[in-house]
Amino acid sequence: QVQLVESGGGLVQPGGSLRLSCAASGSIFNINTMGWYRQAPGKERELVAGISRQGSTNYADSVKGRFTISTDNAKKTVRLQMNSLKPEDTAVYYCYHGERVSAFAVRDYWGQGTQVTVSS
Repeated sequence: QVQLVESGGGLVQPGGSLRLSCAASGSIFNINTMGWYRQAPGKERELVAGISRQGSTNYADSVKGRFTISTDNAKKTVRLQMNSLKPEDTAVYYCYHGERVSAFAVRDYWGQGTQVTVSS
């Protein structure tokens, strides 16, 4: 049973920092992509940052220069360093791991979500 366990969310003042971490456990091996998504109340879930097995990264325009995504050597842990946080960053953040199971298919795994609240 594959599980993604998230940690690091919480309440922070504007301009502050948080570091999210997501660790995968269970039978997951061929990790292709990892990332973080977020969803604010009444809004669609959006990609915040993604990273491939090869290390290529992709960030939402709204977080470029403020957030940094990284992984461990085994590609089973993905982290998101969030600096200069703004109130509009407030959302539930979801960890994502994509496992390649064939040349044409990727199996998606999601964390349970962790709340990030930026407020003064």
